[in-house]
Amino acid sequence: MRTRFAPSPTGDLHLGGAFVALASWHMARRAAGTFVIRMEDLDTPRVVRGSADRILEDLAWLGLSFDGPLVVQSERSSLYEEALGTLQMRGLTYVCDCSRSEIAREASAPHEGEESVYPGTCSAKPTDRELKRAGAVRLRVPNEVVRVNDALMDPIAQHLAASVGDFVLKRGDGIFAYQLAVTLDDLAMEVTDVIRGADLLASTPRQVHLATLLGAKPPRYWHLPLVVDANGERIAKRAPGAHVRGLREAGVSREEILGELAHALGITDTSGPSGLDALLRRPSLTRVPRSPWKIPARWQQL
Repeated sequence: MRTRFAPSPTGDLHLGGAFVALASWHMARRAAGTFVIRMEDLDTPRVVRGSADRILEDLAWLGLSFDGPLVVQSERSSLYEEALGTLQMRGLTYVCDCSRSEIAREASAPHEGEESVYPGTCSAKPTDRELKRAGAVRLRVPNEVVRVNDALMDPIAQHLAASVGDFVLKRGDGIFAYQLAVTLDDLAMEVTDVIRGADLLASTPRQVHLATLLGAKPPRYWHLPLVVDANGERIAKRAPGAHVRGLREAGVSREEILGELAHALGITDTSGPSGLDALLRRPSLTRVPRSPWKIPARWQQL
């Protein structure tokens, strides 16, 4: 077994990230497998200088050691370019120079919580045309359903053309898209089990489809419930009690944090403080609740 934790260095380690990291670490260690870390720093405008080091420091403070080396997405552009070239040679990509407003005018209206569906505006345009602006590279999706059996959530069945449309692999500003990078990285890093938040569930069929196009077997997926505040609302990144570092500086022990996270994951029966050695004597992800985990109200009052 080989699991991974893939944070974006846009700030300190969020409790949602720690929740996923503990689950991934625990599963790998219980199986005598490998736990790796990848910094997903491709979206450079959002990257906060120094946050990657701070995330690693917080993980080390929690005791969640990883098996190196650290993988950094911004150092892997050649891998992404090669895959784009392969897909292009097979006629599976095209350049789209539509603006967001143009796409919004033509796209079908999304249902609540869903993305708008790209209408295929540029799919049949000449490849040698003069572009209005720097274009994004899109993948032509098939008129078929992609099915994914998630290990924790209900099976997913997504009709790519109807639900998403031709999706972006490389943005007009030259930044590789999440769907392409994460798929290639998981395959290249030989990740067997992807453990992450349920907010990424809808992305999974696209990643499975991409992996299949590239002749690879996708990993298994485990989508954890989301982490919310004491009122059941999604936690704002700057909310009190939302980060491991803030809790640590307020005097909350690692054992208390680990105990709360482990209980929320169903690893332990109670939420009392716990060390990692004790947690490793418990099974992984066999009793994960589907409902979101509310962080303790006392943490938000610190």
